[in-house]
Amino acid sequence: MTFCAPCIFGLEGICANELRFLGLENVRAENGRVLFEGGFDALARANINSRYAERILILLAEFTAKSFDELFDGVRSIEWENFIGMSDAFPVKGRCLDSRLMSVPDCQKIVKKAVVDRLSQRYMLSWFEETGAPRQIQFLILKDRVSVMLETSGAGLHKRGYRAEANDAPIKETLAAAMAELARVRANHFVIDPMCGSGTILIEAAMKAMKIAPGLKRYFACQRWSCVPENAFKNERELAREKINLDCEFRAEGFDIDEAALDTARKNAELAGVGDKISFSRRDIRDYRSPEGFASVITNPPYGERLLDIAAAEELYKIMGEKFPAEKGKSYTIITPDDDFEKIFGRKANKRRKMYNGTLKCQVYMYF
Repeated sequence: MTFCAPCIFGLEGICANELRFLGLENVRAENGRVLFEGGFDALARANINSRYAERILILLAEFTAKSFDELFDGVRSIEWENFIGMSDAFPVKGRCLDSRLMSVPDCQKIVKKAVVDRLSQRYMLSWFEETGAPRQIQFLILKDRVSVMLETSGAGLHKRGYRAEANDAPIKETLAAAMAELARVRANHFVIDPMCGSGTILIEAAMKAMKIAPGLKRYFACQRWSCVPENAFKNERELAREKINLDCEFRAEGFDIDEAALDTARKNAELAGVGDKISFSRRDIRDYRSPEGFASVITNPPYGERLLDIAAAEELYKIMGEKFPAEKGKSYTIITPDDDFEKIFGRKANKRRKMYNGTLKCQVYMYF
């Protein structure tokens, strides 16, 4: 099978490298997604282990369609009976961008009709009750090119299961994990987030350092599919558990001025299984002191809905520039949408990388 792993724009290369490292076949990065191939073991492995993919989909077909007839014929030619049983539900959703077919509701109806027509011929049924486990069908029509997929993850892969609570503007887990990767966090790192909020960046850094698979404790929609072998997820979970390194030297500290956010961070860290690796305490960024020895600061400073105005954000960046000295053994990885960050911070970054935090276009500034 061919699989599709959508990801945050800017993370395609990181996501592709991760999937190659997992031993998946024919991995290739495209705009906003990574494709790879394999069997149901690959499906389970990617869902359980990927830190950067948003979800895992089975890419069933790609074809050109400039009319509803072409869309119908292309969808009908797919071997839906290999995935959908007589009683299974198969809802349809999708997107249309820069194409002749631009009505999503009309395209949904055509896709649904084509699947029903195919299954009616195979099962000799005229009506489908759809009371069984759902197979979410997704389509994307981009510049008249149609991609038809089955969604396997259920809830997005950023939902690891540990974040029962969050602050007002939490960073997405997949983006936090990517920042830890860009900071090259390893098993012996000391990581600091001086504005940690609900702790997501530090938790993702700790899980990466300890080799805890992000999807180890959660459930995936395709586990209810009759076509997925029962042992596929069981075997991959066992392999993931064997890789966990509880004895690594990683440690982290998180600071924030909001005691409620710190309480949430402690709870989240415990749920993630990394509570003994991270300490959280109340401290203003103005009181930050650079520690001795090696340390990696990774942070998502407040902005947008977490700050009242631009002036307050710029004042914060000035303080960060003073508190984050350029010195041996220290690195800083900072994400912000402010294009003037380097100017206000006081020095140019060694590297920059464009990324999106939700719909917000950001830059990750790296100093080392």
